[in-house]
Amino acid sequence: MQNTLFNSSFGLKLSPVQIVQTISEFINADPNREYKIIVGTDSERKQDGKADFVTAIVVHRVGNGGRYFWRHTGGENIHSLRDRMWQEVLLSLDVSKDLVQLLKAAGLEKCDFEIHVDVGENGETRSMIQELVGAVRAHNFEARTKPESFAASKVADRHV
Repeated sequence: MQNTLFNSSFGLKLSPVQIVQTISEFINADPNREYKIIVGTDSERKQDGKADFVTAIVVHRVGNGGRYFWRHTGGENIHSLRDRMWQEVLLSLDVSKDLVQLLKAAGLEKCDFEIHVDVGENGETRSMIQELVGAVRAHNFEARTKPESFAASKVADRHV
């Protein structure tokens, strides 16, 4: 993640260190509020069989908006929905592990941290909920699924 630039909702390209600085500034602007930092990935399979992925980092000022950052990765041949969902979770875990280290270094480890998984009880992905949420929890992260997984199903989905 260190060499990857993310897009901001304002159109800027930011490094992970710059993202953490922006998150810190956002939190310090209203430090008495509750904050959640959330990572989620969504994907889309193209006609050529390749999949595009978008990972979003969201800082949510609970009850009062937030900021987000996103990056696009793609071009991978993924043939099944199961493989695509696993790749989404693995991308979110990779970003989350690096982001947590940067947040700790910036003194922001007290924020609630979640990974949003783009699976839910309704639809083809319902059979994968336990295994994907289990993978997230095995890495000591809190997992959310649809309809609560807005970082993946709304924010990242917007840029796929």
